[in-house]
Amino acid sequence: MTATFVGMPAFPEAARDALADTQLRRNLAHATGTIRAKRAAVVGEVDEWEELRLAGAAIKDNTLRRLDEHLLTLEAALTERGATVHWARDAAEACAIVAGIAQDHQVDEVVKVKSMATQEIGLNEALAEHGVTAWETDLAELIVQLGDDLPSHILVPAIHRNRAEIREIFRDRMAAAGRPAPPGLSDEPAELAGAARLHLREKFLRARMAVSGANFAVAESGTLVVVESEGNGRMCLTLPEVLVSVVGIEKIVPTWADLDVFLQLLPRSSTGERMNPYTSTWSGITPGDGPREMHVVLLDNGRTRALADEVGRQALRCIRCSACLNVCPVYERTGGHAYGSVYPGPIGAILNPLLKGVGVDEQTDSLPYASSLCGACFDACPVRIDIPEVLVHLRTKVVDAHRGGAPKPEAAAMKAAAWTLADARRLGFAERGLGVANKVLTRFGKRVLPGGRRALTRLPWPGSLWTNARDVPAPPPESFRTWWRRGGRP
Repeated sequence: MTATFVGMPAFPEAARDALADTQLRRNLAHATGTIRAKRAAVVGEVDEWEELRLAGAAIKDNTLRRLDEHLLTLEAALTERGATVHWARDAAEACAIVAGIAQDHQVDEVVKVKSMATQEIGLNEALAEHGVTAWETDLAELIVQLGDDLPSHILVPAIHRNRAEIREIFRDRMAAAGRPAPPGLSDEPAELAGAARLHLREKFLRARMAVSGANFAVAESGTLVVVESEGNGRMCLTLPEVLVSVVGIEKIVPTWADLDVFLQLLPRSSTGERMNPYTSTWSGITPGDGPREMHVVLLDNGRTRALADEVGRQALRCIRCSACLNVCPVYERTGGHAYGSVYPGPIGAILNPLLKGVGVDEQTDSLPYASSLCGACFDACPVRIDIPEVLVHLRTKVVDAHRGGAPKPEAAAMKAAAWTLADARRLGFAERGLGVANKVLTRFGKRVLPGGRRALTRLPWPGSLWTNARDVPAPPPESFRTWWRRGGRP
């Protein structure tokens, strides 16, 4: 159970393989269509939905402008309530902190609440290197873990699996990880959920340490918030002796009044519900109630890099609802694995390059191009992240990062065109050469378009594959200036 995104190919190659999987496309189309319909129904009930979106965006932007102050407020409030706060600059530091806490308490297994931050830093793999097994307790995350698979969706990590595939995973893999699947298990959703409940119950009751993330962190009171639909989070947050929460520094909201806005936006945008079935909040340690020891790891891991980008910083508004994935035509056809990250879809296409930086590896640099720029993601985003704007911005940064060295053919052609068009005399010389070019080039792949116009369908220079599917007008036999000098007559 150590599947990893490390070494994934660039998006075009990965997407090509995904598109060839017809079962995957059927699974994705069914799941995203269902979620879209549910979301549209509950959002349609809220007359002031656009006002809520504007409020959510404004709260996030104002918080990010004073992020340093709010982080210190949160740390002070948590410490006052008995929690231990750790600061982690990157994934390695965060994993080392959590592993150190596990070793200090001599635990060899932990139960986990679904957390994008812990997936981002590769916590499960890091704990395994220290002899600690991390058990996912969210149903979809459990399916992914037992199947030695990778998550493909922010909200529903196993969205690429259908129920027949899930049954086979449970029947084949559950016994090796604990309580086996019941005999004669069918693919009925209720039976599959029941098998997962029995399998996880013994882990909940046995575990002495739990690891969570947080959907929000309220600075004024030092309160962490987790919203979920299954109850597994509540079990992890209350039963173990030690609780460690890994929280991205952008998850802060200043006050409870601010939290109110997001508790209206998030459930409608994510699960298509008016409110989440389970909303858990905790502030430090309470004797006789819940964990006896609480640690909070405040994670940077590239977030300050994203914050420094004036256009890209709006991505830090993200509340991980996955609404952009469910409306994206690219995601619906390729799935999440093609993005090569725990953050797939439109938000992953901007968040990964912002956190990691561009010009570092080919896979990350390919993500800003994994979009048709249709704008559906912006319309769906509950905090109004203008994802198309950031995608175009990041494409520019990717190009800039690769400047230098021998120019590519396209860049050389553009520079030559700019040099020619910038001077009237040079343009005149180039035009006089069009007549000769017409006679030479039209010998290759010429054909007649409607109206009698001639076109080139195959050009005799490197890169001619571009013209195999496009018509390039043939150069005219004489230039406009030549035609004008001889009186403008045919």
